[in-house]
Amino acid sequence: MVTGLSPPQGFEANFIEKALEGIKDRLLRDKALTGRTFVFRDRIHAGMLLAEKLKESGIEDSFILAVPSGGVPVGRMVAEKLRAPLDLAICRKLPVPSNPEAGFGAVAPDGTLALNQPLVRGLGLTEEEISRTVSRVLEEIRRRDQVFRQGKPFPDMAGKSVVLVDDGLASGYTMLVAAMFLRKRNAGRITVAVPTGSVDALMLVAPQADLICCLNIRSSLFGFAVADAYEHWYDLDDGEVLRHLQEARKIHQLNPT
Repeated sequence: MVTGLSPPQGFEANFIEKALEGIKDRLLRDKALTGRTFVFRDRIHAGMLLAEKLKESGIEDSFILAVPSGGVPVGRMVAEKLRAPLDLAICRKLPVPSNPEAGFGAVAPDGTLALNQPLVRGLGLTEEEISRTVSRVLEEIRRRDQVFRQGKPFPDMAGKSVVLVDDGLASGYTMLVAAMFLRKRNAGRITVAVPTGSVDALMLVAPQADLICCLNIRSSLFGFAVADAYEHWYDLDDGEVLRHLQEARKIHQLNPT
């Protein structure tokens, strides 16, 4: 078992518990991991633990949608454990023009937007700047769809139980827009499943989710980075994403639901 730093004490611990009070009936978590860092070896290990938690809760007969790139190895482990098909929800953050590592929202393949309005106002972003950024990101989404999915039509989600998987939630806007994207397609029960997430991100996503499964919940009072939950963290390239998708398809063909 991977052990991280000690859980938060005093004010931070109380802040986390109080913030989660309103969603506790729709939240699966591992309280022993609350506030800890470096609790997963890598995304595969995190995916295995996440899959176990989902399996224990009775999640079944679901369609698994991973958010690439980092969500794909996690989603693969969930799909294998639940013996479910794996596909992608190719949603992307909208990078701040002056600081591309930061995002001011996210966009889905069909153009659905989720904007961090306070940040947009604070940055003074114009409609033209937002539109240009959205267009560039949608181009990248289309490229990824061709590379990862060969441009296949998105599966019919109407009435289906769906598990949305990523490697973590920092701001939460990418997952939020993914859930909005599915709601527009009349998905049935939507479960958001991530190994790690900030309290703020979970609260942002909660209105669009029927259930949230987040093992390692941390506050963002002193900053938050998804990478801090992992001992081994790196950006996946397209080749590695494709290998995980191919392996998931192979396993599902051998062990269909």
